[in-house]
Amino acid sequence: MGIWIAIAIVLFVLGSMMALKPSGIDQRLDKLRMTARRLQLNPKLVTCPDWVKGKDNEYGRGMIGQYGLVLENIKLPLTRYQVIDGQWRPASNASSNNINASSDNNSLNNGLAIQANFSLDKEPLALPVGIEPFVKALLVKSNSIIIYWEDIAYVRPITNPAYQQKAIETDLLILKENLERWALQMQKQL
Repeated sequence: MGIWIAIAIVLFVLGSMMALKPSGIDQRLDKLRMTARRLQLNPKLVTCPDWVKGKDNEYGRGMIGQYGLVLENIKLPLTRYQVIDGQWRPASNASSNNINASSDNNSLNNGLAIQANFSLDKEPLALPVGIEPFVKALLVKSNSIIIYWEDIAYVRPITNPAYQQKAIETDLLILKENLERWALQMQKQL
């Protein structure tokens, strides 16, 4: 009888420990975000802005990954871009001029109007195959450039069957280089 009680206790403890272990997707996502943090891409999980297509391709719905790069000694205009057919296209700024715009949008703009900027218009994304299909939008402001993308789709086997952990750093370095290139391209156009 004592053996059965000991076995039950061991199984209970092991079951509790297994329940605390993060899933494989969560572990992959953590690795992706920690690598991005090390590369100074400042990853965050944020509520989808009202001008970005989020969950179920609806504007402002769900959560989305925001990876931002702060650039020293660069001054950029407040501009937004969306991905259309694999290219950057200036985002509509109708919601930013709306009096009933969300408080998140108002705090983002700080009362400044979003400028129409066409320096990246029809510029191809040219991002790694594992990242490009999940990119939704680009926000440029002051001295930073921020990309919104579904980073969890990058690590899911269903949406990215070619996922390889060793490719994370290479893919993120390409993303960082492109963010820097786009920022410099926008600065030259000023």
